Amino acid sequence: MVQFSTLLLTLAVAGSALAAPSQFHTKRIAQTISNSTTKWQEACIGAGGGLICNPIAVNAFGTLLAAAGPCDQQDSADVMVDLAKLLNANADMIKFAQIFAQQPRNTPNSLSVPYCQSAPKNGELAGLFQCQFQGANPKQFVNATVGALGTMPLGMTSPLTPAGSCPAHPSGPIEDGTQLVDQVSDPGVGQPGAGSTSSASAATSTTSSAASAVPTSSSSETDSGGSSTTASAPTSSIATLTTIAISSTAITAAALSTAAVSVSPRAMFPPYDLFASPSAAA
Repeated sequence: MVQFSTLLLTLAVAGSALAAPSQFHTKRIAQTISNSTTKWQEACIGAGGGLICNPIAVNAFGTLLAAAGPCDQQDSADVMVDLAKLLNANADMIKFAQIFAQQPRNTPNSLSVPYCQSAPKNGELAGLFQCQFQGANPKQFVNATVGALGTMPLGMTSPLTPAGSCPAHPSGPIEDGTQLVDQVSDPGVGQPGAGSTSSASAATSTTSSAASAVPTSSSSETDSGGSSTTASAPTSSIATLTTIAISSTAITAAALSTAAVSVSPRAMFPPYDLFASPSAAA
């Protein structure tokens, strides 16, 4: 009789546990990654960045994939700020780069995504880190539990409060699959141009030569979500601005050397077919 009662109690507890709703699941949380850099690219083209804008934007949104490293997103944001400084420290480009640096990344199993533990190159990005999606478990990170290295933003010694928040969205995480840039206009930092002295002075010294090297171009959207661009400037005109991208992105000098004729995102990134279905990428 005692054994039978114990069995009933065990089954009742198990049944209630199964019936109780779970706030966090193990599903994949993704997004249409190409939407994260759309406004930055538009600002870049408006500032005269020409052919350089699209490949930098493409490389940047690829860092939101689940397989990307914890600092890849920040590194791409640094490149976006570098180019903005070459284009007369364009305030909109810097602002959108700051917001991009805080966009949540895809999570393969509804776990929170680790934070970068290295300082950014540009002072404009100092203190920024990505938000998390609302469906991500705030107490469990990919390959780590809260309190371990990477589960707290750089410089913090205690878990983030509220969990999943970021400077641009301090109230907490954002809705699954959405874009931070569509929800905020303030990146949550000081003035866009208030970066580190060394970065600012370096950009200033090259602005004059870079401004005359910016090619003019026309761009049109394609059905697959990318853009096709035709240049009206020779390859030599592009060289100055592309220098800042080559060292820290997947853009290759060989690909950029063909840009004077035509730029196709698929051709420039043969190892990655990001444009095939950016919302379905892991």
